[in-house]
Amino acid sequence: MRRGWMLLVLLGLAWPAVAAMQGPGVLRVSVVLTGEGNVATPVRRHLLLISDNPSSAPPRRVFTGADGTVDVRLSPGNYTVESDQPVVFEGRTFQWIQTVDLVAGRETSLALTAANADTVTPPPSAPAPSNAEPGEDRASIAARWQESVVAIWSPRSHASGVVVDGAGLVVTNHQGVGADTAVEVQFSPTRKVRGLVVATDAERDLAVVRIDPAVAAAVPVVPLGCGQPTAAPNVGDEIIGLEAPLRQPKGAISGAVTRVATRIIESDLLPGTGGSGGPVFSARGEFLGILSEGDARMRRNAADVRVVRAAGVCEVVARAQGALATTAVPPATLLPVEPAKAYPTAALGDGATLLARRPPVQATSSGFDVTFLTPVHVHGGREQRLATSGRSMPAGAAFLRARLATEFANWDDYVAEVPPVLFIRVTPKMVESVWMKIARGAAYTQGMALPAIKRPSSGFSSMTVWCGDREVTPIHPFVLGIEVSDTDTVSEGLYAFAPDAISPACGAVRLDLRSQKEPAKADVVTVDPKVLEQIWADFAVYRAP
Repeated sequence: MRRGWMLLVLLGLAWPAVAAMQGPGVLRVSVVLTGEGNVATPVRRHLLLISDNPSSAPPRRVFTGADGTVDVRLSPGNYTVESDQPVVFEGRTFQWIQTVDLVAGRETSLALTAANADTVTPPPSAPAPSNAEPGEDRASIAARWQESVVAIWSPRSHASGVVVDGAGLVVTNHQGVGADTAVEVQFSPTRKVRGLVVATDAERDLAVVRIDPAVAAAVPVVPLGCGQPTAAPNVGDEIIGLEAPLRQPKGAISGAVTRVATRIIESDLLPGTGGSGGPVFSARGEFLGILSEGDARMRRNAADVRVVRAAGVCEVVARAQGALATTAVPPATLLPVEPAKAYPTAALGDGATLLARRPPVQATSSGFDVTFLTPVHVHGGREQRLATSGRSMPAGAAFLRARLATEFANWDDYVAEVPPVLFIRVTPKMVESVWMKIARGAAYTQGMALPAIKRPSSGFSSMTVWCGDREVTPIHPFVLGIEVSDTDTVSEGLYAFAPDAISPACGAVRLDLRSQKEPAKADVVTVDPKVLEQIWADFAVYRAP
């Protein structure tokens, strides 16, 4: 018996080390070229494709940041890292294809430089022969229509879209808007306006959003060719898609047609995260349809991406045009956007200990717990999750802090880059129903002491933030879908605000919280001035010149 207990103790001691060995690692890729004068130049926004070997899914698409680097969390294994397109630098082109082994629980660095690149000096371009078919490459198509491509932000998702009508109609994916009727439409890093969903088609995965016509008039309208005969593409033909991926610059992707059906075209296009919903063109520059990644089953099985053909797009747009007379015109007022300046996370030091030293500050109401998360907590949470990958998190308050700073469900990709914003997270309180209390009491009379079984009181609906008597507009009013069981999901709020949106200068800061059960009733929270001071202090390094 004693030997059995000793074995259990030894297994318990060994488990954290074994789990850490099985956890993910971090691949840090840097892309830097050295030019004249021996000056090192980071290659910004370079798109890399990362594939596991042997391949089990489509390549993961990542962009390098402003410093030419990108960190990717991956499972242990062998990977191929390659450029999506060559980089032109001082008259030569550079592209990379490298393999790397990733070890569990460790950081692996891969430096892409001129020394390990395939380099080519582009030959002078020759004129096209007189009998050549007219066509366009993806750079020219992107140059013509890129301003018309937009990012669509709904509370639960992100997608691309495209302006197709001067009356202010934007086509996107149905999955990008879901059941929401109000969205944000972003044209550039500095221009974002409100949009209203006026038509949807879940079966085709299409939605049409209305914006102010004056806003739409500033960009060219992509012609759909409705009512005009168009030739279907052939298998193997090149097609070009335009996208506005999540927190990445707009771009163009190309691929080949793999199947042509009556309503859809299947292809091997690889959109970035949040990139589907944009327009797709033939190599001749003709509009073919709207890019869709299909349903969850298709994405899970790595099926080919589909393009909803132009005829179906025209039908949904016609329905939206018919609804314009009975729908309001959204205001053209510009909405807040993410600051262009990055938060200097390198100045924070050892991120793994940040949460212990500077835990997120919290407030509470009768129905919700409120957590204020600055980049300090998001960065520290990411570091702690990496350090404890494969091991159980600490219990109690430490576990709660770690979860609130690391788990962001459907918006995890947005938070992964540690945006320079203040997050206010609103979590429904867990309560025990009256009937469950009665059942536990009955069980207790029979000699059974059952633990309390609690469920969320009600899902989150919306929040209004007041700085003094002024309402503060969030950058994004996100909603998190948190799975609490195999069948149940509870909604939490995750609102992103500018770094200076609330501060001690407000005097008083009030939050009006509303639940799904009682959306007309405000649950009021008055923020402690000490909380405002800590938030302001967390952004001191960001405000520094």
